[in-house]
Amino acid sequence: MELDLTPKLPKQVYGGDGGSYFAWCPEDLPMLKEGNIGAAKLALEQHGFAVPRYSDSPKVAYVLQGSGTAGIVLPEKEEKVIAIKEGDSIALPFGVVTWWFNSQETDLVILFLGETHKAHKRGQFTDFYLTGSNGIFTGFTPEFVGRAWDLDEGTVKKLVGSQTGKGIVKLDAGFKMPMPKSEDREGFVLNCLEAPLDVDIKDGGRVVVLNTKNLPLVGEVGFGADLVRIDAHSMCSPGFSCDSALQVTYIVAGSGRVQVVGADGKRVLETHIKAGSLFIVPRFFVVSKIADPEGMSWFSIVTTPDPIFTHLAGRTSVWKALSPEVLQAAFKVDPEVEESFRSKRSSDAIFFPPSN
Repeated sequence: MELDLTPKLPKQVYGGDGGSYFAWCPEDLPMLKEGNIGAAKLALEQHGFAVPRYSDSPKVAYVLQGSGTAGIVLPEKEEKVIAIKEGDSIALPFGVVTWWFNSQETDLVILFLGETHKAHKRGQFTDFYLTGSNGIFTGFTPEFVGRAWDLDEGTVKKLVGSQTGKGIVKLDAGFKMPMPKSEDREGFVLNCLEAPLDVDIKDGGRVVVLNTKNLPLVGEVGFGADLVRIDAHSMCSPGFSCDSALQVTYIVAGSGRVQVVGADGKRVLETHIKAGSLFIVPRFFVVSKIADPEGMSWFSIVTTPDPIFTHLAGRTSVWKALSPEVLQAAFKVDPEVEESFRSKRSSDAIFFPPSN
């Protein structure tokens, strides 16, 4: 069966006055199920409130647009109330309870990428809501809830039944939510637009990598992530993950072309990608991208905490390591052609600006 790697947009799962929740479905993007990957997006309008919930999957959240407030409660820990803004990355391990709120006019949009190996359904997240019409305690009888909370039946019915919204609700404009604390961001949030660059190629591209050093909770999540930005007409070097990791890529801004090559030198994907689309590169497949005039940026997770990549262009590529005689024999070319090939791309760059 041929793999369908076509980039896809998400579909709305639910929503209302306060905003909407979107997800990529395994039926539309088979590689989600194949790779045990989940992907979703939360869009909150002004005064939109995503009620407290937990998930069956570890995730990384990335703020695509806007600013707002997030509440995070790790198991048996105190609540962290965090101000979030565009470019923020937040690691969300198993067992964390979160809520999200937008007080601004601009929509708050958050991307979620994660693994679903332990999820109820391969290739998609299942959230468990603490309140609302589909909240956990709507399934228990008043007797059980009353004994758990030491409350009378009337109070239980009011607590459990008053919130008729599902997942996302809109709060009154004058409702006061808890104020974030600047110290609560430490160890929980990394802003990829402000963090020190791991790669910076003039007129080429820039990379910020999320790891256990700059975002400790990444270690508990179990996979890495990065934000890549390439300039107009620049190219991201052809490369592959050499430690059996899948690459899950969401196009944050801009557009461009992408090609993916698999076994037997077969091109399995050649398409134009634009902001909002998601695609997955299988293990060991080689991928390369070229940006359009406005440039392109993408946020990715790689399904291992410390991914190792092999690039097939530039000074550190495998070509530079192989001896001239091996290349001449492998390509079946004379020494002059091999020398011309070897002398090109002598920098360490993994992003190539357009040729002058």
